[in-house]
Amino acid sequence: MAQTGEEIQQGLRRRGAAILVIGDEILSGRTQDTNTGYIARWLAQLGIPVREARVVSDEEAEIVAAVRALSGRYDYVFSTGGIGPTHDDITADCMAKAFGTGITYHPTVHAELTARYAAMNIGTFNEARQRMARIPFGAALIANPLSKAPGFQLGNVFVMAGIPAVMQAMLEDVRPRLVAAAPLGSCTVSVYLGEGTIAAGLAALQKQFPDMPLGSYPFAKDGKFGTSLVARGSDPERLALVEDALKAMVRAAGGEPQ
Repeated sequence: MAQTGEEIQQGLRRRGAAILVIGDEILSGRTQDTNTGYIARWLAQLGIPVREARVVSDEEAEIVAAVRALSGRYDYVFSTGGIGPTHDDITADCMAKAFGTGITYHPTVHAELTARYAAMNIGTFNEARQRMARIPFGAALIANPLSKAPGFQLGNVFVMAGIPAVMQAMLEDVRPRLVAAAPLGSCTVSVYLGEGTIAAGLAALQKQFPDMPLGSYPFAKDGKFGTSLVARGSDPERLALVEDALKAMVRAAGGEPQ
């Protein structure tokens, strides 16, 4: 039986999304991953929480295993990296294998890229570049308004470029395909007290507000150490209640909310 929109939204709040970053350059430290943070913030605006993020190497077995695990566990998976023209860009083939389907040159994509390279005089559309036109069977394209080489959606997995500007542009084509919920908000209460001093009070508040994830994050400022307490949720009224409760808790512990 097909799920109703309400049932799907409830599932989104429960399971959420995962981010899969593919590439040896990330694991080596040569390239800094900025896509994970961007995607997480972008999804929060749609009320879709990110539950897990993974970084895997350019190895077929690792990519296939991660795709199968994440796509079965979460409502959506957002993959970045590995869809370019070089030998180590194997994401498309791995996605096809993960979903048990084939892959071939997409005629529309191949024609559009052929025309683009011919018109813009940016090099020949050689065999390496033609790899960007290979799309798994049954996949829906994700438009790329910048360089035209598309990403694709296979099942609940959205496969996008690793270049941040291109990935961000692709996300806008993905937006209408997602079931949005109330945007996820947050409130922060900072105090010049250590985590150990407020841990018990914070744990008690988490039991009082089980639907609002609470986190604590140490910081140092002007030679003083403190803790930022963060609550997250989609209900502004509940967030306001939690904020008041956090302030009361830190005052009871001998601190003053910042």
